[in-house]
Amino acid sequence: MSSMPLYGGIERTTAVVIGTGLSGLAVASELQRRGVASIIVDGLDLLGAGHPANTSSLQRCDAADAASLRERNEILRHLRNYAASHKLDVRNNIRALQLDLLETGTDGSPTEKWAVQTPGGVLLADHLVLTRCAHSQLRRMLSELGMAVGQNLMAAMHALGMYLVGVGELITPTPKEVLRQAKVVGQAISAKVYPDGGPTLLPGGFALAAPA
Repeated sequence: MSSMPLYGGIERTTAVVIGTGLSGLAVASELQRRGVASIIVDGLDLLGAGHPANTSSLQRCDAADAASLRERNEILRHLRNYAASHKLDVRNNIRALQLDLLETGTDGSPTEKWAVQTPGGVLLADHLVLTRCAHSQLRRMLSELGMAVGQNLMAAMHALGMYLVGVGELITPTPKEVLRQAKVVGQAISAKVYPDGGPTLLPGGFALAAPA
């Protein structure tokens, strides 16, 4: 499904990626390589029912490591060039204000699972990718959505079409781990979009390859 503007400030796409940093661009690039359309917004101001998205408790694992910081900056430069050359729909300075899980299955109801509220309108999508959100916040949001979340948080999220990239338990993952997560999420979403096999993968360069 391609992104297309509709009436009333509503747009439909296959996936909405929240975050235009390394994690967001990595998964959006991986999706593009697999023929999956996405819209990438700058960040998230509200998570769930009015709770601020606070990621300050996540320590940056590469802040004191000059080599890791150089690696991160080089990968980010590559991803930005890839996004520009392949015309990814990156919306800097547009932030998500609210995430709503839609009811489906009745006549006339939307087929998309998610409505992402932004200052410019609503983005409807089947899949939602979050970057740099604390697990405690995600559990709280899923609880507010009526989901009984046990130990397997990821399984509960994937059932809702929600994925994480660039999220760790206590520290921000390394750049290579972010790329690995992006590849896994890209494969998972592509498998749902193209259950019988997707289009031929486009070349992606070193930044999009799974690290050894």
